[in-house]
Amino acid sequence: MKRRPVILTTLLVALVAGGAYGGFRYLGGSADQPRFKLAKVESGPLTAVVSATGTLNPVVSVQVGSQVSGQIKEILVDFNSPVKAGQLIARIDPETFQLRVRQAEADLEATRAAYAVQRAELARARASLADAQRDFERKKLLVERNFISAAERDKAQTGYDVALASTQVAEAQASNSAAVVKQRESQLAQAKVDLERTAIRSPVDGIVVKRSVDTGQTVAASLQAPELFIIAKSLTDMQVETSIDEADVGRIRLEQKAGFTVDAFPGRSFDGSVMQVRKSAQVVSNVVTYMVIISAANPDLVLLPGMTANVRIVVAQKDKVLKVLNTALRFKPGGGADDKGAAAAPPRESSKNAALQPPRGGGASGRIWVRDASGKPKSIPVALGLSDGSMTEIVSGDLAEGAEIIVGTAANSKTAATPAGPRFP
Repeated sequence: MKRRPVILTTLLVALVAGGAYGGFRYLGGSADQPRFKLAKVESGPLTAVVSATGTLNPVVSVQVGSQVSGQIKEILVDFNSPVKAGQLIARIDPETFQLRVRQAEADLEATRAAYAVQRAELARARASLADAQRDFERKKLLVERNFISAAERDKAQTGYDVALASTQVAEAQASNSAAVVKQRESQLAQAKVDLERTAIRSPVDGIVVKRSVDTGQTVAASLQAPELFIIAKSLTDMQVETSIDEADVGRIRLEQKAGFTVDAFPGRSFDGSVMQVRKSAQVVSNVVTYMVIISAANPDLVLLPGMTANVRIVVAQKDKVLKVLNTALRFKPGGGADDKGAAAAPPRESSKNAALQPPRGGGASGRIWVRDASGKPKSIPVALGLSDGSMTEIVSGDLAEGAEIIVGTAANSKTAATPAGPRFP
């Protein structure tokens, strides 16, 4: 009998607690209320950049080859050797070309002798022509005076005609010999040029960055000159050649500021500017890119040709704007959102990557979610501007600096502790 009041009291307390808990859940208490991750609308500078990777190269890089074939007899420079324009840097064995020069000289002498013979023949033909002309004129006069017969005159005229033809033949042969002399002179000059080309000289002032041959190696110049050396004109002024995707190349302009880093100096940044946007497209695996050239000053010669540069090109910059985290633009509530607010928000562009990356600018629209008076998410339509990859400019919208916005949902501790499904031994 004494236990009965205690049991009744316990049951009454349990019923009151259960009713309170059920009422709490029915009234929408905080036990099931989702918790949100919040951030504030900030104000400050914003810089939009285009990131890419490129390769450092000299501004002027000259490939030195050989126009003649032969065996490398000596090499006078090596990697990193400074050279001057006209300096001898290598030599091909000249013996074969020296023999060709001697042969061309001998041919020229023989042709000149033949030309002299032809000129002598021409002089003799002209003398014979003059003698035949005088004989013809004399006999013509004698026929007029009836001292000789007309047959003598005709014979003299025939001799004159033969002498005239012989003179013309001698003149043609002399002209041909003169032309052959010029031909032999050209062949001799060509042989001397080929002999001179066995001496490989630097075309510019610079430094040797590559040597492709060794002493004793044979080079063959057929359709194109073989590469012997690559000489960089100057390493104090270099350039970064980087490929920019077609989606970003429209924002690249000349003289835009750019910065880059190299793996050799991870804690150091180098400055440059856009020098050229080449219009020739490069298509690799259906990806279209354009080559952009960025200047790279290298006064202390720490940058080397061939280094990989991580480039950031500043395409737009504003000193003070309202900006929000990009995660706020990607947030979508799982439930309990204000339908009226969602309907008032302007439609976003239907893009595959719309949920992953906010629009970059140019009047793009989006929505920001905030908490209303009851703690439920409510959407606010906004117009977007610049983006630096982590934050985006708010051009217009019902937001002010310092306003709290939703950037994500925090998991409920009770929900997280409850197993998602049955557990099997």
